[in-house]
Amino acid sequence: RMVIIPKRCWRFINMANYYFYVLYCKDGTLYAGFTTDLERRLAAHNSGRGAKYTRVRSRRPAKLIYSEQWSSKSLAMQAEARFKQLSRSQKEAYLKEAGCNIQYQVQRVHRDCRSSEEEI
Repeated sequence: RMVIIPKRCWRFINMANYYFYVLYCKDGTLYAGFTTDLERRLAAHNSGRGAKYTRVRSRRPAKLIYSEQWSSKSLAMQAEARFKQLSRSQKEAYLKEAGCNIQYQVQRVHRDCRSSEEEI
């Protein structure tokens, strides 16, 4: 038996499918955004088809270092906006408090970037 669900109810069925995320870029900067598909969005950033900010070659590859799952687009966008208002040191403290070791990520990304450049 097939059940037809009205479009106005879809948001209640597909809960928590919006993400606020933070990327650590090759040049040491942080990029924050929101998406419904983390893997697809990271691939877009790293292929140069993502945001203008990550299209710059010196910022790629970028690594996903943090994400939060939200039940609506507006909540994910609000989380992104709050994060973007923070200073760099406040962002690092936020990530550290959430269990993301930014210093480890810095070392790992730079090591990964050097090894990929050596292969070219």
